[in-house]
Amino acid sequence: MKKSLLLFQIPKQVLTYLCVFGFSAFPLAAVAETFRLIEATIADVNQGFDQGTLTSEQLVQLYLNRIKAYEERGPKINALISVNPNALAKARELDEERRKTGPRSPLHGIPIILKDNYNTADLPTTAGSVLLRGSFPPNDAFTVQKLRQAGAIILAKANMSTFAQSYGRFGYSSLGGLTLNPYKLTRNPSGSSGGSGVAIAANFAMLATGTDTSGSIRAPAAVAGIVGIKPTQGLVSRDGIVPLTLSFDTAGPMARTVKDGAIALGIMAGVDPNDPRTLDSEGKSYQDYTQFLDKNALKGARIGVAVDFRGANREVDALTEAAVAKVKALGATVVMVDLPTKLENLWPWMEKVTAAEFEPQLENYLQTLGSSFPKSLEEMISLTLSGRIRNFSGSINSARIEGAKESLLNKELADVDYLYLTQHEFASVREILTSSMKSQKLDGMIFPTMTCPASSLYTKDDPTYQCKVDDPYTPGYLANVSGFPAISVPMGFTKQGLPVGLTFLGLPYSEPTLLGLAYAYEQATKFRRSPKTTPALAN
Repeated sequence: MKKSLLLFQIPKQVLTYLCVFGFSAFPLAAVAETFRLIEATIADVNQGFDQGTLTSEQLVQLYLNRIKAYEERGPKINALISVNPNALAKARELDEERRKTGPRSPLHGIPIILKDNYNTADLPTTAGSVLLRGSFPPNDAFTVQKLRQAGAIILAKANMSTFAQSYGRFGYSSLGGLTLNPYKLTRNPSGSSGGSGVAIAANFAMLATGTDTSGSIRAPAAVAGIVGIKPTQGLVSRDGIVPLTLSFDTAGPMARTVKDGAIALGIMAGVDPNDPRTLDSEGKSYQDYTQFLDKNALKGARIGVAVDFRGANREVDALTEAAVAKVKALGATVVMVDLPTKLENLWPWMEKVTAAEFEPQLENYLQTLGSSFPKSLEEMISLTLSGRIRNFSGSINSARIEGAKESLLNKELADVDYLYLTQHEFASVREILTSSMKSQKLDGMIFPTMTCPASSLYTKDDPTYQCKVDDPYTPGYLANVSGFPAISVPMGFTKQGLPVGLTFLGLPYSEPTLLGLAYAYEQATKFRRSPKTTPALAN
């Protein structure tokens, strides 16, 4: 019993930092009277900065106090894997810079959370694996560089499914343990960006980053009641992010509002010579996506409704029908779309591609790390099964090991089936979606982000969970295989108080349109709310 409890405790390095630095050296009571941290937006913070009622240092301290309060008062949701010990010092630097020369961007002095597969030269980057514990990459990821240049402060790194694949343990990593869903502690936070989603839902920050290989931004956003943006593949660089499957891997922001997500996307997007996939985005990205946010964007729009993802859960179906009705009420023309059968579940294809790409792409990344870290997938498996790892206080996801072993048996990128899928079938998916949307003049398509609410924790079955399909993530695969953009926004709650998400899918580089549509729906519904299971905490 004692050993299993370790899964629900914050990592020692995080707790140690909070105990030493968790309380402010200056009074925050006056700040709390003029600035409310809970559900604060980037605009709220900048207003406080402009009025002189809030500093970045105070803001960082408020978030540190809130993180610490979760650990002391509960629930221990275990969303973070590390906290930046230099966050307050950086905040003071940025406060002084603001006073002298003004802000660099809307993110100047604002603390953010990175998924722990984004390289940070000053913080360990582990991808949730005990094998990479203490790994300091030589450089920041390209996207991290852009965020820092904009004045963002890296507050913490979020827990994640080990190497971005859950294998039944959603939100669990061998290094960080199990992240809990704050809306219902017996349900999972989804994966693999579960820590990022939970951290934002619990108000540990306003903004986090995620990666999306098979729904891993949108699904965690949906079950956390927040906004998740999976951009067009190539709009945001993956350089310096631990790879899973580069055919699908996409980086993007997670926030509580569409506007905050749009602000982050404008900073994260851009061409990076070290990620050739981004070369196609030249001239197709924007530094300011907030210009496209329009409360009336759905008026006169043509929205396709994918009818293929129904019947798995009555409550999700009912909420989806209500969302469609709301879209119509807001002035959109709704067109029912019945996708070809082969598009209803693309996972078998995706699984084969991941098996082929994981080993060579991960090993390329491992070559960039110090000599004390493994350099091959075979070495990683060997270390995992060794006595050294078995004696680790956490536990290893055995299914994750088996998945790695299958990758070793694969013919990698020379595999004929792999080449056929990536060169022929995936092109066919893009063609079908493009033809369907253009022939019917659709501005976007909508469907539930997941066909069921968050499922039970792998450690304990929740009898209230109802789902009639084995894989509720199938709708999300459309965006990954096609590379098209998709945005998940809250569309309501189940009777158990669990958030459910609605996805807006569009053609490549249609982020301006999708953001407008998602914003119009969000502003008309305002489903976002803090978790009820978490007691109100003082600032």
